[in-house]
Amino acid sequence: MEFRKAGWRTRLKRFALAADSWLDAGLWGAGRRAGETYERIRSLADRLTVSGGKRIAAEFASEGLNIGIVGALFVLMLALPSFRIGNDEALKNQVLAVTFLDRYGVPIGHRGARHDDSLKLEEMPDHLLKAVLATEDRRFYDHFGIDVIGTFRALMVNTRASGVVQGGSSLTQQLAKNLFLSNERSLDRKIKEAFLALWLEQRLTKNEILKLYLDRAYMGGGTFGAAAAAEYYFGKSVKDVSLAEAAMLAGLFKAPTKFAPHVNLPAARSRANDVLNAMVDAGFMTAGQVDSAKRNPATPVDRRRDASPDYYLDWAFDTVKALADEGKLGPDRVLTVKTPHDSAIQERADEAIEAILRQHGPAYRVRQAATVIMDPDGAVRAIVGGRDYGASQFNRATGGLRQPGSSFKPFVYAAALSAGIYKPTTIVTDRPVCIGNWCPNNYGRSYAGSMPLTVALAKSINTIPVQMSIAIGRATGETHEARAAAIGRKKIVATARAMGLTTPLTDTVSLPIGAAEVTVIDMAAGYSVFASGGKRAQPYAAVEITNSQGEVIYRHDRDEPPPKQVLTPQVAQDMNFMLSKVPTEGTGRRAALDGVITAGKTGTTNGYKDAWYVGFSGNLVGAVWFGNDNSAETANMTGGSLPAMTWKEIMQFAHQGLELKPIPGVPAVDPKAPATAKTNAPAPGLEVASGPGAGHMPRQSFEVLSAVGAMFKTVQPARSGNRPVQVGIQEVATSSITRLR
Repeated sequence: MEFRKAGWRTRLKRFALAADSWLDAGLWGAGRRAGETYERIRSLADRLTVSGGKRIAAEFASEGLNIGIVGALFVLMLALPSFRIGNDEALKNQVLAVTFLDRYGVPIGHRGARHDDSLKLEEMPDHLLKAVLATEDRRFYDHFGIDVIGTFRALMVNTRASGVVQGGSSLTQQLAKNLFLSNERSLDRKIKEAFLALWLEQRLTKNEILKLYLDRAYMGGGTFGAAAAAEYYFGKSVKDVSLAEAAMLAGLFKAPTKFAPHVNLPAARSRANDVLNAMVDAGFMTAGQVDSAKRNPATPVDRRRDASPDYYLDWAFDTVKALADEGKLGPDRVLTVKTPHDSAIQERADEAIEAILRQHGPAYRVRQAATVIMDPDGAVRAIVGGRDYGASQFNRATGGLRQPGSSFKPFVYAAALSAGIYKPTTIVTDRPVCIGNWCPNNYGRSYAGSMPLTVALAKSINTIPVQMSIAIGRATGETHEARAAAIGRKKIVATARAMGLTTPLTDTVSLPIGAAEVTVIDMAAGYSVFASGGKRAQPYAAVEITNSQGEVIYRHDRDEPPPKQVLTPQVAQDMNFMLSKVPTEGTGRRAALDGVITAGKTGTTNGYKDAWYVGFSGNLVGAVWFGNDNSAETANMTGGSLPAMTWKEIMQFAHQGLELKPIPGVPAVDPKAPATAKTNAPAPGLEVASGPGAGHMPRQSFEVLSAVGAMFKTVQPARSGNRPVQVGIQEVATSSITRLR
């Protein structure tokens, strides 16, 4: 047994020794071969070693390759968003062609591309196509979407001129920008533009790209596309434009607001001459062929008296696109939209803002304003998004975020009343209050003591909304003051959102006195809840939509849910009663209308950067904002000054001839008096026949007559003339004005 065990052990030892020997030999052989390989590589590298100028060139090439790889990865990273933007569905969604009508059925403008299947690219005048290519992209049919030669040439020209004299973007790149991007001047946008141009070249033919460009480009005067521009500027089909007219149209692509013939005819003709010269330089025409067009320049239709509601149309077009994206409009993209737009109110709003800015803007150091006028059910009648659409297409009424100041306080009061801890007769005390190290102050840094809640709102006391936020939180059982205020602010934000504020409301201790940012249209929507007795209505621009076959495919009253009750009728009535004291006893006295009971609230922010007046009657709601685009401080402008004055100018006119509706919760001054707004005698030349200013005629009768009249008239809606806006210059007493500190 021991011999057998010894033999087994011996065999095991021998096996282990053999395995160890094999492993050692293998590792040694692998090391030897690795060494030989290394020697061969080193020998090869030694043979490739360069010195002197060759080495320097090699080093530069190596570093250049490294930098190029890193740069390519960086550019690819910036271009990733363009891959998400550029898709066939996004391209398809851009083809809406919409004709807008006002509330009386009168056309007020167009948006989107004009698509006419009977008009192909080949049917457009050859001289128009040559004019566009000569000025925008002479090598259009030769490049792959990015004109490298043209870009290099533009860089050289701009370098010699020490400024931007010539653009380097190809026509395809410009189309990519028009379809998918903004006009922002940034490296990020240019990279996206380049990648989207490559995507367009891959998906579409050259002729399809050219046709899209001719259809989508903004051509001034609220028109988009060559077809719309030819009809607007020359009153004819684009198929019939002459060489001189084609040159003027082609000149609009560079700067439509600058070279629009109805704005600056000499500049338009000068630009058309540049286009004709470019056609000769490009070899598309001879000097003799363009000579006649130079000697007989185009004469456009007189559009100087047209008043296109461009800000309104831009917003309305966005709302129609949203309906189309939701699948509510079917596959047809050629649409006619009847809106609640009121051309007379729109024109009075434009005139009032311009007149007041011209008269008082320099003294107050304010340069911009915006307003939205709507019905309590959300039907938007007028939008002014800025002083001059030609100078800036940015819509300050729907896209500008501004602090509302004290005009936000009604949302705080509504939340407090909804919590059941306050009534209009509740006695509150204006006293010092702090949350942490933040302590709000009133104007003049004084405190008014005890007063009814109605007076606190009318005088815009700053400490009361802060106390309310604490009280709302304490009603939940929280005793810690700062935590109670935070709970209260959350409920205030929830109330404001339920009432129609859609922008992010940043939760800060100063939120109750208007530190969050809002839009003008949201403020009008929020106050419409008060005017409607507690019901929220989404602002809308489409009353009825028909497709290209004349079929009604959408009706707001049929296809949208009814307004939702977001405040109890009692809370709405209590708020209305308190807000009705602002234009009669509080900070908004300049907004009081003659013969019309109204309610509203002023708002002024820290540094006098923004000033508001938001108010309503039983018929209409309006929000007015004044300020500067760069948020520069004004010269002590308050909501009770220019905004209140402008609101009165617009609303006094808008209520002429209306059958007045009561504000829920606000008693009439004289129950026996007829419910019709007072009508001021119009100034000479003031025409009001096409809008609400029709004397004392009941509104329903006036709308019926206006609709019948529109059937027989093809002229533009009557204008309200050039009556100057009469405003005062006295400041509101500073003792009654409070502002956000």
